[in-house]
Parts: sequence; C-alpha cells; structure tokens
Amino acid sequence: LLAPTEMSSPSVKTAAYVLISVGALTMLMGFLGCLGAVNEIRCLLGLYFTCLMVILVTQVAAGLVIYFQKEMLKEELSHIVGSLIENYDPLNDDKRNLQVAWDYVQMRVACCGWTGAKDWENNEILINQSMTAYPCSCSNSSKDFQVDSGFCNLDVPVNGTATYADWPVHEQGCMDGVEKWLKDNLGVILGVCTGVAVIELLGMILSISLCKNIHSEDYTKVPKS
Repeated sequence: LLAPTEMSSPSVKTAAYVLISVGALTMLMGFLGCLGAVNEIRCLLGLYFTCLMVILVTQVAAGLVIYFQKEMLKEELSHIVGSLIENYDPLNDDKRNLQVAWDYVQMRVACCGWTGAKDWENNEILINQSMTAYPCSCSNSSKDFQVDSGFCNLDVPVNGTATYADWPVHEQGCMDGVEKWLKDNLGVILGVCTGVAVIELLGMILSISLCKNIHSEDYTKVPKS
C-alpha cells in the first residue's frame, strides 16, 4: 500500500502554480485598487472596476453553465471517474494525485464507486485477483480505518472468487453521496456565493464613486477663462 504523501506528481505542481498565480493576481488587483483610491488615480480605479466586473461576470456565467448543463457535466464526470476506477493502480506514480483525490472523496463521503461498488468490478487489477481484494478507501470495516488508499485483501472465500457484494464496503455510490452533500449544504454554499458577490459589487460601486469624485474635483480645479 502506498501513502498519499509520497512524491508529488507534475500535475500537483502545476495546480500549485495555478493557485499561486491566481492569489498573486488577486493581491495585485487589490493593491492597484488601494493605490488608486489613496492617490486618486482614475486609471487604476477604472482597472480595478474592470477586473472586478470581469470576475463577477465569469462567476455568474460559470454558475449558469453548471446549472443548465448539469446533466452533461454529470455524464462527463461519469466517464472520467469510470476511466479512473478502471485504470486505478496504487503502483502508478503518474496518476497518483488523481487516485489519492478519489480515495479522499470515497472516504469523506462514505461512498464506493460512482454509481456503486459494482463500478470497481471493471478494475483490471481486481479482475486479475478474482475480486478477492477491494479498494480500502471504500471500506466500512473498522480494521481498515487507518488505511486510506490502495487495495485491501478480502478473506478468501471457499471457492477462491468473490464479487463486489462480498466486500465490506459502503453501498452508496459517490454520485448520490455528492448530490446529498450539496443539498444538505446548499444554504451555506449560496450564502458564501452571495457574500462574495455582494463584496465584489460594493468594490465596484466604491471604485466608480471615487472615479466620479475625482473627475468632479478635476473639473472644479480647471481655471475659468
């Protein structure tokens, strides 16, 4: 069994660089907004307003796409997870980060497979072992509590073969588990999204107000002929 904290893969580093870049851009945008407000520089305030507007529009567009295309997204996720389960291999370092992420989902949501544990019957390694092993992250047995990745050995049946029905795993599929989690936490998710949107709107209103004030001050300072 392989621990998830071993060597990080290139894709993990790429994800880290993306997060660092997004954080740096956000800090830069906030700095430009503060600099424009303190020094009354209209172009910086305009840039700050534009950035906030682009971010807000992007968030709204993403939310609409997710809402209206949820069936298509669900189908795409089904194909992605199905391929991941089919090719799951604890010894494959190239896909380590994806496998660890999926193990984490199965453990936290208390689920197994996308639609159910039967999905794991397509895994090549488990097929070669006559289904006498099962994914440890799916386990609902106390003896596997400390194991969070890889495969655990099943007590070998009399005939030497088994099915997913013989595994000590969660019956719920992760698709149903994730949907249930989203429904249970819908209020919190909407509250956070609304709060972020309100803060962004306030920033836009303040920046445009400052721009107008600066413009008015500049107009009054112009000497009359």
